[in-house]
Amino acid sequence: MMIWYRAPNGTAVTETFGTYREFAERSRSFDALAVMKRWQPVMTGAAEPERFDGQSVSAGYFRVLGVSPALGQDFQASDDQLNGPKVVVLSDRLWRRRFGGDRAIVGRQIILEDKLYTIIGVMPGSFDNVLAPAAELWSPLQYDMSLGPAWGHHLRMVGRLRPGVSMNQAQRELDTIARTPVPEFARRPWASLDHGSIVNLLQDDVTGAVKPVLLAILGAVVLMLVIACVNVTNILLAHGAQRRGEFAMRAALGAGRARLVRQLLTESLLLATLGGALGMVVAAFGVRALVALSPASLPRAGAIILNSTVFVFALGITTLIGLVVGLVPALQASRSDPHAALQQSSGHTAGSRGWTRRTLVVSEIALALVLLISAGLLLRSLGRWFAVDPGFDASHLLTMQVHTFGHRFDKNTTDRFFAQSLERVRQVPGVTAASFTSQLPLSGDDDEYGARFEGDDPNTGYNVFRYAVSPGYFESVHIPLRRGRALDEHDIAGAPLAVVISESLARAKFPDQDPVGRRVHIGPTNQPWYTIVGVVGDVRQMSLAKSELAAVYITPTQSWFVDDTLSLVVRARGDTAALAPAVRNAIWSVDKDPGIVRVATMDDLLAALAAERHFALVLFETFGLAALVLAAIGIYGILSGSVTERMREIGVRSALGASRGNILALILRQGMTLTVLGAVIGLVGAVIASQALITLLFGISRLDPVTYLGVIALLLGVSAVACWVPAWRAARVDPAITLRAE
Repeated sequence: MMIWYRAPNGTAVTETFGTYREFAERSRSFDALAVMKRWQPVMTGAAEPERFDGQSVSAGYFRVLGVSPALGQDFQASDDQLNGPKVVVLSDRLWRRRFGGDRAIVGRQIILEDKLYTIIGVMPGSFDNVLAPAAELWSPLQYDMSLGPAWGHHLRMVGRLRPGVSMNQAQRELDTIARTPVPEFARRPWASLDHGSIVNLLQDDVTGAVKPVLLAILGAVVLMLVIACVNVTNILLAHGAQRRGEFAMRAALGAGRARLVRQLLTESLLLATLGGALGMVVAAFGVRALVALSPASLPRAGAIILNSTVFVFALGITTLIGLVVGLVPALQASRSDPHAALQQSSGHTAGSRGWTRRTLVVSEIALALVLLISAGLLLRSLGRWFAVDPGFDASHLLTMQVHTFGHRFDKNTTDRFFAQSLERVRQVPGVTAASFTSQLPLSGDDDEYGARFEGDDPNTGYNVFRYAVSPGYFESVHIPLRRGRALDEHDIAGAPLAVVISESLARAKFPDQDPVGRRVHIGPTNQPWYTIVGVVGDVRQMSLAKSELAAVYITPTQSWFVDDTLSLVVRARGDTAALAPAVRNAIWSVDKDPGIVRVATMDDLLAALAAERHFALVLFETFGLAALVLAAIGIYGILSGSVTERMREIGVRSALGASRGNILALILRQGMTLTVLGAVIGLVGAVIASQALITLLFGISRLDPVTYLGVIALLLGVSAVACWVPAWRAARVDPAITLRAE
């Protein structure tokens, strides 16, 4: 179970260490509880430093997850004490990649964050850490209680229920604990449990973000399967109509109805088996393509494989489809009148059989319209998504995160290192501008502070994104200056503290005034005032879909906080990504120890934000186009069969004076009537089905008229083409030849 603090607005928030200790001591619903936070240490001592994704965890973390190290031992309670031993557990992936799978690794020491750590264990290769898939090593949390037992909501909590205890029982117990504080566990105002906790299944918590996408895709798969089944059923019905004489002869020779049905079902099962076998071959390649296309947020994507379970499922669904698809044509054929069929007169048209086939075509068109409208909505939504102005120019921007660590990097040393690195980077050929920022827009960074303006009520303020940026940052990323001046080389330690604020913050606080010259506290109110020197355009930080735009910008040298991790943004000419090695070397020429990670172009970061929508769009487009083709084939097939069966009628009409235009209009009208009827039914289905896409849509309604009208026009156009070919063949029938053959 994942356990969250319930915020006043009902949303889930990370827990405090004090809450973890209180729940661990007072709760009886859980076998074990653990907390964790992100840890990104840099390993030095090799040719190049390497920064890893990891976790700082409480001692019972692996016990909660029900897994033990394959080599060495788990963390002990004594390891998880302040100033306790520096120990680390490695992932199987890191053990093999960095240490060559050396089984004598336990007990070896490595340098992380300028400190010696002892490796005490290696996790098994089968361990899939869904709570932090990128994590490659773990260390004890060793929480500093001098910060206060309840300092800050910054820890994720996970627990394993005792046998026989339900999730609802655990929820009720935690709510009871929240309502009954005890003196042993002091609660700070910002860490109160007044609103209780939220208990979720780990699976729901991990898959919650991608579940809407996967369910929508599952719906598309089912629709596609139904369309294919309808098409095959129609083909078998048409084929059965051509074999009426054969079935009549078999019946006349003594074959019973059950025997005819059995024969036709056997043929249908054979077709389904061959199709299923071909489908498994296609799936072997298709699954790899799907995994490659899948968004990074898709959990355990590497575990998506073809295995025995998939094979058994495919075998079962193939058998079911073979029976269902073959049943209607088999029953139709077995009910034929052998005497009428033996006459083989073309004057006998397919009455009830024709209605069955028309009904199937109408349903096929309706289902195809649902898929096409879904794809159209996603396409329009993605277009709106990329049309959102992020507030800066993402083209030709290279980004990377630079991390300093260790005792030798105090504030002065850190500021000097970043300043010298920036100077070296600007000298790299191809670089036109470069600067540092404490958080990169649209990268997932979330550094928020409270801002309180001079003259405001001390209990009020604004929640803002705080950026520590080097001079020249606004020019590097092309953020427009709206008023005043930008931060420059004069805004250094010892100079008057300067801050630039975002346009939306200036509009909210000073709607009809000039904010330049006003003063503001950023973070703790016991720190000096900053003076506003300029206003810049808004930048979207967390997502293109979110509008939290209030921001403040200061220089790192004027920050009371030591920013030991900054993101470099480089504007370049030509191939931006190709500059990465030269830029890295320029930074390491100043100091070889800082870690450099998250190297990417800004265009790639923007594309990654839309990965889920793009993934769903690609699949819906593929299924939608395939459904359109199948629907067109269905219309063509029924009209072509109808023309063949009505050849005598068409010949008589021509002999009695019907022109080619009359015949052409007759057949086209028949086909387009089916299309219009299917489109009307499909519109109703699309309105209902689009409800499942709401979480994937951005900037448009699920009832977007442009999408609906465009898809209907496309469907009518394709249907008209499919109707034209058999209609043209019917219009060219020679009545003399037709009647003579009759």
